[in-house]
Amino acid sequence: MPITRLKIAAACLLNPANELLVVRKRHTRFFMLPGGKLEAGESGLEALAREIQEELNLLLDTETCQPLGLFQAPAANEPDTMIEAELFMAYVDTPSLAVAAELEALAWIPLAPPYEVALAPLLSEHVLPLLQRNTGFSPANRQA
Repeated sequence: MPITRLKIAAACLLNPANELLVVRKRHTRFFMLPGGKLEAGESGLEALAREIQEELNLLLDTETCQPLGLFQAPAANEPDTMIEAELFMAYVDTPSLAVAAELEALAWIPLAPPYEVALAPLLSEHVLPLLQRNTGFSPANRQA
């Protein structure tokens, strides 16, 4: 069976405690970054702002988003699918967020394990190692 490729934009949203926001869609197991598929003619940043508004009712200040690069990983919830993700990082100081649209749950996770939720491959293989390197948080130096 041929592999389907999806182009998405996703956000690494960090709170003041340096925890990462992850979300889970309805009827799925894996937590992933908020974001979604690009629509025709949209840039990654435009798609990200739209998706964050739809999923979290959060107006994302795109001027403060830092590009992290392009990453590929198997899709967590769709068989025979690879995602090509344009990632951005931003800090948010919103004490309470609520899920909307197709989302069922959200969680703030530490940048270093242990993690209490199942993580999508993009998160476990690319995003968390990148953030650990960039922020200095790693399993070796995590405070117990």
